[in-house]
Amino acid sequence: MKSIYIIFTFLILSACSKDFLEEKPLGQLTSENFFITPEHAIQSVNATYEMLRDFRIHVFAYIALTDIISDDADKGSTPSDGAPILTAEEFTLDPGSLIVDDSWQGYYRGIKRANWVIAKVPAIDMDLTLRSRIVGEAKFLRAYFYFRMVQWWGGLPLVLEPLNREDIKIPRASVDEVYAAIINDLTEAVAVLPLKSQYAKADLGRATKGAAEGLLAKVYLTRKDYSKTVELANSIINSGEYSLATNYAKMFLKEGENGPESIFEVQATPSIIGGWCQFNQVQGIRPAKGWGFNRPSDDLVRAYEPGDPRREATVLYVGEVVPDGSYVVEDNPEMFNERYNQKAWVPDSERATGAGSTEGGGNVRILRYADVLLMTAEALNEMGQSDQALQYINMIRDRARGTLPPQILRPVTETNQAALRELIWKERRVELGMEQQRWFDLLRTGRAASVMQANGKNFIPGKHELLPIPQAEIDLSAGAVTQNPGY
Repeated sequence: MKSIYIIFTFLILSACSKDFLEEKPLGQLTSENFFITPEHAIQSVNATYEMLRDFRIHVFAYIALTDIISDDADKGSTPSDGAPILTAEEFTLDPGSLIVDDSWQGYYRGIKRANWVIAKVPAIDMDLTLRSRIVGEAKFLRAYFYFRMVQWWGGLPLVLEPLNREDIKIPRASVDEVYAAIINDLTEAVAVLPLKSQYAKADLGRATKGAAEGLLAKVYLTRKDYSKTVELANSIINSGEYSLATNYAKMFLKEGENGPESIFEVQATPSIIGGWCQFNQVQGIRPAKGWGFNRPSDDLVRAYEPGDPRREATVLYVGEVVPDGSYVVEDNPEMFNERYNQKAWVPDSERATGAGSTEGGGNVRILRYADVLLMTAEALNEMGQSDQALQYINMIRDRARGTLPPQILRPVTETNQAALRELIWKERRVELGMEQQRWFDLLRTGRAASVMQANGKNFIPGKHELLPIPQAEIDLSAGAVTQNPGY
């Protein structure tokens, strides 16, 4: 689907520059005369996918508010660079923080584009199956945007249709109401989206039934509805559409994109004309290959068992040869305790060139099969089925071990619920390390305060579980949007 992302008409490109159909478009293009043809339907949902590569959604603020805010990573880069990111690491975020405002703006713009698709495409005279699929894709994307936001901010202004400029005084819906909307969108998406194998090659990367089921399973796990988590996960497992990749490390290379374990990932290309995403650039080897942010933490490194090959696949050290063997990581004396997120490494062939650009290709992995298996293990254990949970956690460990000696990553045999719970949580950390999952896991399991304080962080319980609402949004709403406690 990389090519589909960048095949926008002049209308879409023009409208996106003012934010899709918010301002009066150039020429005679309006919301009334655009949503007419099947091509318009496809272009509008493509414009919604395009937001996934936006700097405000999956780049600078994203790594700050997922990895760096957690115990998996530190700011990285040089001491003087990236002050906005440092506020996440040090829990000094406030209502005026740039990365908070960026994320809020970016995700709501994605929601707005999805709302236009959902509202307008059903009236287009076109193939009914394709029309349903496009609306289903938009509902998946809207649910994804809201799921990220409700985890960060709690209750939100719930906007489920295109708004007029006058509609700005919208109070926050409750957390339960936001989750109800997310669950409704994903349930409807599951009903109409094709399986991964049913898409044409040109549509690779679009939301699938498995992606909607996987995201919905994670929503239910967050809500502690374990039976529905298992039901959805079993549907994915029994579909035959996915399997664990043979080689863990290769999943995060170019050759591993959209592989057998991939359930959903953001498609990116190294073209600076269209399709590139700076997710890898901001984490790349500084100074020649990137900016050096999101340094794997000492605590994450210590979390791996002796001999676990996943540590080597996750952390890229100075003096180490990069995965394709093309060069050795050189020391940068400006950086402290230098190491990098190897899962964000891309070869030089995948880096955009021209105008001093080092933006990389390299897809952003959002959901993979291993995550689903670990969600299944966790949910089964919480349901008192610890013996059944073992097979799923051991599938993950067996794959990681590969052909290494059997004393490496021995099978888990623990069936005590409390003890197994801790082992599953630890397995999630090392399996999904530096994949922007840790912070949300800490939040949903109620461990954020204890883990952060144990790491010496200035974490205030009752405050730092949520981000501050941007002050600009409170002012714009004339106080209809209220602030989170403690800010």
